[in-house]
Amino acid sequence: MPLSTLPVLRVKPREERRIRAGHPWIYANELTLDAEAKKLSPGELVRVFDAHGGGLGVGGFNLHSLIAVRLFSSDTETHVDIEFLKAKIHAALAVRTRFFSAPYYRLVHAEGDGLPGFIIDRVADSLILQANTATAERLTPMMIQALHQVLAPRAIVLRNDSAVRRLEGLEESVALVDGGVLPDGVSVEEGGVHFALDPLAGQKTGWYYDLRFARDMVAAQCSGARVLDCYSHTGAFALRAAKAGARSVLAVDRSELALQLAARSAKANGLDALCRFEKADAFEALEKLQAGGERFDVVITDPPNFVKSRKDLGAGARAFRKLARLAAPLVAPGGLWFVACCAHLLPQETFAKEVSIGLSAAGRQGRILAQGGAGPDHPVHPQVPESAYLKWQLFQLD
Repeated sequence: MPLSTLPVLRVKPREERRIRAGHPWIYANELTLDAEAKKLSPGELVRVFDAHGGGLGVGGFNLHSLIAVRLFSSDTETHVDIEFLKAKIHAALAVRTRFFSAPYYRLVHAEGDGLPGFIIDRVADSLILQANTATAERLTPMMIQALHQVLAPRAIVLRNDSAVRRLEGLEESVALVDGGVLPDGVSVEEGGVHFALDPLAGQKTGWYYDLRFARDMVAAQCSGARVLDCYSHTGAFALRAAKAGARSVLAVDRSELALQLAARSAKANGLDALCRFEKADAFEALEKLQAGGERFDVVITDPPNFVKSRKDLGAGARAFRKLARLAAPLVAPGGLWFVACCAHLLPQETFAKEVSIGLSAAGRQGRILAQGGAGPDHPVHPQVPESAYLKWQLFQLD
């Protein structure tokens, strides 16, 4: 659409400072919304100016979202077209190839790559795309064209089933883009292990690249160890531990599909003799193992999001206290405990505090050997610190 025909929105007086500092979000209560603005369809591209006519950028507008505008550029002369998308993909690709020699990574991470609303994972010659905003939804056909021109993927899967789409008034769906052909036995390679994926039926995009470097660190400590992996999903930690020489690995998860994929991967990699897979609720499994007097050299707990909305903050924080209280007694003296949190609403300091309280309640002491977040294929926008959702800690317990 020509820039001259894009709708124009204006920010209220004295509300532009944060935006001029580089923040890509504009909230509805910061905008002057006249009758015409209120008629705009969700996802429309708009040009944004301050109260004095100074340009603030081009972005996607959705009055039904608390974040009413997500900026693609701070330049009001930017054309958000296929060439713009291709340039962003090339830039994201250049970052990934600096860190990863194989095509297994998150290719686009929303605001961190200047493409708000888009999440794209690369699995060899296939791509898994999420459009999590109304604007990303509108731009999806153009994004598919751009991806084909830059990477020529064999298949693109649209995993538009994330809960955040509901906040944008979008329906949920999963589909293979017309003309795409998923190869038989889609898999991710990591640490010398090939992991079976189901891009159409797995959780989210099917794989969690964000903890790759943490898995490297934990796997390096698993030689000869007895390992417990709770919330195992498709066995990323479990199979990496087995490949690294673990004596035995118990993987626990509630998802039958995830465990089936993990077991298939274990067999395909010749690790099935070392691994046992158990379908169970993690808290119940931890209590049962504790009652049985079990001990492990390495315990891994990578739970799902306990804090999906602000109303969950209290209960979600306490869940990490409980997790620490139940997991810590299972760690043999001198052993390691890994715990992760993917809740962007739970601050790092709260996560760390609740874990510490849980350890104390379990009567265990120790030290934090390492802590961190996601890898470089999950870049964080410097003005949106809440996009640094992931945090994890690795303990040695006395």
